[in-house]
Amino acid sequence: MDKIHYPMKTHKVQFHLAKVVKRTLDIIVSSLLLLCLSPFLLLFSIMLFIFSGGPIFFKQTRTGKDNMPFTIWKFRTMEVNHTQKKFHEYDWREGVPNDFVFKTPCNQRITKIGKVYRKLSIDELPQLINVLRGEMSLVGPRPEIPEITSLYSRSQSIRLRMRPGITGYAQVNGRSGITHGQKINYDLFYINNYSFVLDIKVVLKTIGQVIWGKGAW
Repeated sequence: MDKIHYPMKTHKVQFHLAKVVKRTLDIIVSSLLLLCLSPFLLLFSIMLFIFSGGPIFFKQTRTGKDNMPFTIWKFRTMEVNHTQKKFHEYDWREGVPNDFVFKTPCNQRITKIGKVYRKLSIDELPQLINVLRGEMSLVGPRPEIPEITSLYSRSQSIRLRMRPGITGYAQVNGRSGITHGQKINYDLFYINNYSFVLDIKVVLKTIGQVIWGKGAW
C-alpha cells in the first residue's frame, strides 16, 4: 500500500517550528542586546533628561498579536505637554483606506534631541523590553494604535496574526513614506513568506536605513 502524505499537516508543523525558533531567537537576541547596550541606554536616558527633562520613556497602547493590546516602550521624543494627546478619531466604514498615510499630529511637538533619536531610531531601543516580554518580535509588522486597527477590514486584520516587530518588511521598503495599502501588502507578503533568511535580510536593511536615516520622521 502506498504511503499517505499529509502536506498540509507537514506545512503546519513546519510553520509552528518556525514560530518556536523565531521566539527563541527573540529571547536570546533581545537579552544579549539589552545587556550589551545597557551602558548606552543609560547614556541616552541621561542625555534625554539633561536636554529635555523627564519623563524619560514614552508609553502607549498598541495592538499586538491576535488583536491583544499591550504597552509599547520608547524614549520620549515629544514635549511633555504633547505626549499624551489623543490621535485623531477615524470614522472609516470599510477598512483603512489604501491611500492613507499616517502623519504625526501637528499638536505633537518633537524636541531637538527627539529628532536625533528618531532619525537614528534610538527611540525604538526600549522596545527590546517588549520583545523580551513576548509582546513584540525583533522583526514583524509594526504595531498600530487601536484607533486604526479597530477599523481594519478582514483582509487587513491578517497582519495581526503575527507578533509586531521593532522593524519589519514594510519599514525597509519605505518606512514612514508609504501608504497604508502598500504597508499592508508588504506585511502580508512577510507573513506568507516568513523565513529566518528573510528576517536576516530585513535586519541588515534596517541597519542600512538607520545609518542613512532614510524615511525617519
